[in-house]
Amino acid sequence: MFFRAVTLFSICLAFLLTSCAPKHSEIVLAKYNSEEVKMKEFEDVYSKNAGGYEQAKDDSLDKLKNFLDLYVNFKMKLKDAKVRGYNQDPSLINELTDYKKKVGVTYLIEKELVEPGIKDLYERRKTELRVSHLMIRPDSTGEEAARNFTQKILDSIKAGASFEEMTAKYSQDTYSKNLGGDIFYVTAGLLPLEFENAMYQTEPGKVYPEVVKTPYGFHIIKVNEKKDRIASVRASHILVDFNNEDGTVDSAAAKSRIDSVLTALKNGESFEKLAKQYSEDPGSKEQGGDLGFFERRMMVKEFDEAAFRLKVNEISDVVKTNYGYHIIKVTDIKKMPTFEEDKENLKKLFKQTRYQKLYDEFVANLKKKFNFKINEDNMKFVMKQSDTLLFSEPNPKLDELKDKELISYNGKSVNYGTIEEKALTLSEFSGRTYSYDSFKSLLDKVGTDLVLEEEAMNLDQRNPEFASLMDDYKNGIYIFKLQDEEVWGKIKLDSAKLVDHYNATKENYKWNDRVSYSEIFSSKDSLINHYYSLLQKGENFDSVAAKYTERAGFRDKAGFYGLTEANANQMSKEAYNLKNKGEYSRPFQVPGGWAIVKLNNKEASRLKTFEEAKAEVSGSFQEAESKRLEQQYIDNLKKIYKPEFNYQELGKAFTTED
Repeated sequence: MFFRAVTLFSICLAFLLTSCAPKHSEIVLAKYNSEEVKMKEFEDVYSKNAGGYEQAKDDSLDKLKNFLDLYVNFKMKLKDAKVRGYNQDPSLINELTDYKKKVGVTYLIEKELVEPGIKDLYERRKTELRVSHLMIRPDSTGEEAARNFTQKILDSIKAGASFEEMTAKYSQDTYSKNLGGDIFYVTAGLLPLEFENAMYQTEPGKVYPEVVKTPYGFHIIKVNEKKDRIASVRASHILVDFNNEDGTVDSAAAKSRIDSVLTALKNGESFEKLAKQYSEDPGSKEQGGDLGFFERRMMVKEFDEAAFRLKVNEISDVVKTNYGYHIIKVTDIKKMPTFEEDKENLKKLFKQTRYQKLYDEFVANLKKKFNFKINEDNMKFVMKQSDTLLFSEPNPKLDELKDKELISYNGKSVNYGTIEEKALTLSEFSGRTYSYDSFKSLLDKVGTDLVLEEEAMNLDQRNPEFASLMDDYKNGIYIFKLQDEEVWGKIKLDSAKLVDHYNATKENYKWNDRVSYSEIFSSKDSLINHYYSLLQKGENFDSVAAKYTERAGFRDKAGFYGLTEANANQMSKEAYNLKNKGEYSRPFQVPGGWAIVKLNNKEASRLKTFEEAKAEVSGSFQEAESKRLEQQYIDNLKKIYKPEFNYQELGKAFTTED
């Protein structure tokens, strides 16, 4: 009975202890005043600084403890910044706002336009489609007439007319019209975005239900096939062209030759050996016919179609192209790259093929969202008052015109005075006058910048990553101002203090062994030997150096080098090894040529004088003062906020998750 009671008591006690224990993320690691640093906050910040969670979990307890100390110091500083009213400081608010606009616009475009765009491009490029189209180009009757005509053809196809017959009859794409409109296999990034969007929305065997407009004209689009895309294949081929040895064309003889090669292959002979023996492609025959890797549409259509149907090590039948007869062997197939592997290529393709259109749509949607408007009446009034004036010139009638509202958006107004300020800084408008088109273009440009900045100002409300970035920047400018007030601004450079610091630390400022020398340099060993013979005959070293040395900038100085560390380079080493002033070396090789050096002076290692070390002393003094003042500031914060640390809980960091 007693054993049972003890057991029940132990179970209840364990339950109570477990129930009372905080969740891992809620474990308090430190307190300062009424604030706490909990495990989740610490792990997030530490892993961010350590390069990731996996790297962080392997770090020692000493590293975690040191970081916790520094982090609490950081948090106390931010608390102090709030007490000092930094969050209401107009200059800091303006700096933060400017940063938010500039960085926010870049971030907005990257995260909400480019990144989704390249991810969509990647997903689409996993599929390839065989597509046909019928195209009508606008003519002198105008775009609307071309659209209406294309629509009538589409209506006929919807009513049962043959797409291929209508294409042969009406299409103005001369390349594809006699092929039923077939433009072969395509994937995302190859065609105008309007065309691409339509084809990816259409099922195989179907015609897209609307007329599609692209920069080339109006299109009716039919999708014939959709399948998983093969990124690229590696293939070899044996080519027999249509020409006889005398240059005459004889396709029958060529067909006979290629058939005999195919028979040999079927009987087990080596493809590579036969390619070297029979192929008439000089670029690949010596490599056994190897063409390397290629993607869709890099080869002629017939070759492409045959190659991309083969499996690895499979050999085709005879394939005829404009170049002759081919037998193709696929030797490798490259799988689709991962998103990360293909990311840079996707970015480049995105910028080339769709960025501008999607950017324009993005901006247009923002202008609609913020009710962006141009005041046409005021615009025309300003334009008339500014006739013949360039945008790059200050307007002499500014006082009369500056309050005219030209732009409104999101309840805000932009007057001509602000527009002129911007116009004076925009080089793209510097040579243009206040015509209607150029003025409208300027206002659209300014309006684009304004709505992007307006959207960026709200970005932290919906994007936690950007909100975190803004917090980091805000904290950074607060800490910078604190350091300026408490540390850097309090350092006073005083001659007496510098001398005292020098005397206390003079062992830190030393000259190593030094040497002064002169050099005769030549890029040719024959010349340097000639100069050496002149010296041997008694000619003055400085005179020879002034006349002949080829070192740029040293002929006027007779090759003279001032005091240099003895081990600084090969020349200083050679010079230091000489015993007597005026003694010179034998010729020796140096980078770029040959040299002879003469010893001018040697100076053994010694302590620097105060004057010689003054710059170093100043730097050392400022560093020491910074550390002293920083510690003094931290000590004052500790007196105010009285931090407490639960170092024993750090052993649980990066070990348990809620």
